Amino acid sequence: MPIELKLLDDTTDQAKAVNLAQRLITQDKVNFFLGTYSTALVEAQSTVAEQNQIPYVTGGGAATSIYAKGYKWIFGTLAPVANLADTEMKWIAEQQAAGAVPKPARIALVWENTSHGKDFRKGVQDFTAAHPGDYTVVTDESFALDGKDFSAILSKVRAAKADLFMVDAHLPDFITMQRQYLSSNMCTKILTYGARGTESDAKAALGQTGVDYILSAVWWNKQLGNSGLNKEFVEKFTAKFGSAPEWYQALGYEAARSLFTAIAKAGSVDRAKVREQLSSLDMDSILPGGKLSYPPAKGGQADYPFVVQQNLPDGSSPIIYPAEVSTGKGVAPNPACKG
Repeated sequence: MPIELKLLDDTTDQAKAVNLAQRLITQDKVNFFLGTYSTALVEAQSTVAEQNQIPYVTGGGAATSIYAKGYKWIFGTLAPVANLADTEMKWIAEQQAAGAVPKPARIALVWENTSHGKDFRKGVQDFTAAHPGDYTVVTDESFALDGKDFSAILSKVRAAKADLFMVDAHLPDFITMQRQYLSSNMCTKILTYGARGTESDAKAALGQTGVDYILSAVWWNKQLGNSGLNKEFVEKFTAKFGSAPEWYQALGYEAARSLFTAIAKAGSVDRAKVREQLSSLDMDSILPGGKLSYPPAKGGQADYPFVVQQNLPDGSSPIIYPAEVSTGKGVAPNPACKG
């Protein structure tokens, strides 16, 4: 079956993303969508796909709000951000059981005021509620995207004497907040910015010591590529593009691969038949857990654990959790903190 891929740049503009989706339907007569990136754009585009009953598979929208609308034609490879927080908390719980983290541990919870941030917050809150007596949330603060000054929030975190500083932030806010955290001479036993921490831009902006011991959790990492489908993907990607893939490329790859798998199983490009195959899909995957499905009970959003990494002073960021895929051991508490 011949396949034609049409790539259009929505320039991260919501109105343009919608207009391009509509153009692809009316002018190009596309059979399927491989969706855009970011919550706001995916939400808008998926509405167009739903109205026209076209399967929409995306590797770029993680907020549960996207999948809570009762839509039947959207399928997302990104597991919920709440899973990110839950997976990090499971590693933290292991450190607490080993005596490396106080009990109860004092948590400063700071989150961007978006669906993404609210999901992260819910993940932490659900975990602490399920482990009464082990954790106390002493700071619970939100912030607007693209912030320039986080000093007020950081002052509250310092005053609360938090053991765990758990932040959900996109890259620019992570860099800005961490720079101010460092300049304030703050140090917490465990520090995370959600999915952020290993980026080369962050190391360039903050220096290696500025990102040491930061915890992060991602949907996929190239360190998973030692065998099977992962090894094949990493080797082919690296050979073609001259660099190893990152998680967002891996998730785009799985979005496309799952769509092609559903088309093959349907034996046609009939939209309804392919939608049915996507809805019941259960395929081997490069993702953590080794399987990819789009559970209807989750609104078509994939559901699997994240991999937790930690930046170490030697410049590496090994996977430290779950144990079955770990490539190194994590460090807690942060040895740079005194007292």
